[in-house]
Amino acid sequence: MYRASTEPLVGRRITAVDARDDLWASRAPDIVDAVTGRRLVAARRQGKVLLLVTDGPVIGLRFGMTGRLVVDGTSAVDDLAYGAHGDDPAWVRLTLRFGRHAMWVSDPRRLGRVELDPVLDGLGPDAWAIDADTLARRLGASAAPIKVALLDQHRVAGLGNMLADEVLLRAGIHPARPCRSLSPVELSDLADAIAEALPQMLASGGSHSGLLAASLRHPDAPCPLDGAPLQRIVLGGRSAYACSVHQR
Repeated sequence: MYRASTEPLVGRRITAVDARDDLWASRAPDIVDAVTGRRLVAARRQGKVLLLVTDGPVIGLRFGMTGRLVVDGTSAVDDLAYGAHGDDPAWVRLTLRFGRHAMWVSDPRRLGRVELDPVLDGLGPDAWAIDADTLARRLGASAAPIKVALLDQHRVAGLGNMLADEVLLRAGIHPARPCRSLSPVELSDLADAIAEALPQMLASGGSHSGLLAASLRHPDAPCPLDGAPLQRIVLGGRSAYACSVHQR
């Protein structure tokens, strides 16, 4: 979503940079000096990182749970489930201006960040291209709960908390199951659920728009697939929601 929203700016020159929030941009002066006057030549995504490729350095944007990218006043995501609603100028952490056009990041809780030439060698394979064999290699021998492993960007890149719950719900796998307990069939079902869920949720507005919508993320809410009560558990310090019946 965010990569696509930047496409109209590709080819344009960055005329000004505002990176005044030192908590969000730890090298704010370097970023301003390094990219002002540079031309945006491409926009890519690797895992959960948006890469703005200039004719100089690459700008890496990480959005965390509450960051949104806004281009000329329009964001591909209207609201985030765990972010504040609406817009407040005080939440703007970074602005890139392209003449009369602009993009900025609004992040109420400062959970994202910006980096120059980010090193992404440690990221696992992208979730958009994952298959059952790759899941088996990356997760199969681990004793970690499958939900925790899916959130580990070194194992699989690109899945956040809500997306991980969504794909496990669709695959019928309980989030607390150890990775090594999953059968080849279950890993195949999980790969299929990832391949199905990601484009659907992209088209409908983001990770909050799946079957397991934000409004259902509370104990005893009805499972969207079979109506059984949902249960909340905590794994690796993160909440997970799962059906009490069909996820095993």
